[in-house]
Amino acid sequence: MKSISIKGSERESVGKVATKAVRNAGMVPCVIYGGSQPVHFQAEAKAFKSLVYTPNAHTVAIDLGGKKFDAILQDIQFHPLTDAILHIDFFQLSEDKEIIMEVPVKITGTSPGVLLGGVLNLNQRRLKVKALPKDLPDFVEANISELQMGNKLYVTKLPTNNFKLMHPDNTVVCQVKISRAAMKAAQEAAKAEKAATKGKKK
Repeated sequence: MKSISIKGSERESVGKVATKAVRNAGMVPCVIYGGSQPVHFQAEAKAFKSLVYTPNAHTVAIDLGGKKFDAILQDIQFHPLTDAILHIDFFQLSEDKEIIMEVPVKITGTSPGVLLGGVLNLNQRRLKVKALPKDLPDFVEANISELQMGNKLYVTKLPTNNFKLMHPDNTVVCQVKISRAAMKAAQEAAKAEKAATKGKKK
């Protein structure tokens, strides 16, 4: 999985007054969990742009003046009116411990059902995977090459290379639904065939 680097500085004071001062200075208060003890730090708001405002999944390499941590984004709080980032929680990664995180679904192939006028519905845009940090995928591939009209693609049909999908077997990733236009065309074709059959009988 691709990694994003973020540089920040450790915070000594973590009370409400100190946190407000951090935000007023254009910084984001953050904390890293998962280690022997939480690590509080701050970083410029713009440093999180490529991490937060993207559909992609990333690990994060955090550099706090020489102290380095590999982590993943665990939780984020936004201002209800301005959408400004108020606080971010990270979870520290360990090479020998599996981690669960969400990654995007990438559609590949061409569905025969779509070519015939069906509509592809993506039920799951992101899926939870469990793996060691080194095996975390950038995305989960969903090949729709065999999806006919009305077919569904379940998580059990997705390739999993060194990671597990944390979803029930009956979870539908995507499906090809019959569009109104295709349904109308099918009905008209059926009527025409029925009329033709009647004509032959006469």
